[in-house]
Amino acid sequence: MAAVETRPQTVRAQAKWVHSSARKARLVTDLIRGRSVPEARTILAFSQRAVAKDIEKVLRSAVANAESRPDLHWNGDDLYIVTAYADEGPTLKRHRARARGRVGRIMKRSCHITVELAQSPVALAAAEVAAAAAPKRQRAPKKTDEPTTTTETAETPAEEETETEPAAEAQAEASQKETGT
Repeated sequence: MAAVETRPQTVRAQAKWVHSSARKARLVTDLIRGRSVPEARTILAFSQRAVAKDIEKVLRSAVANAESRPDLHWNGDDLYIVTAYADEGPTLKRHRARARGRVGRIMKRSCHITVELAQSPVALAAAEVAAAAAPKRQRAPKKTDEPTTTTETAETPAEEETETEPAAEAQAEASQKETGT
């Protein structure tokens, strides 16, 4: 039998074609992965790297996505960063003239930054406790058109035959009296 894996709900945001190399962006995303949102914002605010501003924008967008979803009632401070990564984007290839007729390549790299958020385990446990303490709604009984009366049923087929035979004989006698035979 296969084990069922339950994965927490996540909300994500992505910035594409950011003008920075993926290698430089990965250095910053590694710092915030697995941290809470307030802690990650602090790290990004004090980071010396220029790409930290772009990652901070993606983080703000992910928090706004989580707070705007009507099916999730998440607070931005109760979230933590599940995954944060930077993939390589397209590279613009440019050339610069060098000495003796040669050419030097200029690689203008870009990256795609993705941040996924989920509710922190502490907030999940608090939500479960609150849900358990709240009274559960019960369904109303189904309405039926037929009245609910209890009828006794015969336990054996022999009893059923004896009960139905006198009724059938009475109906036959009544029909003979009506016809006059």
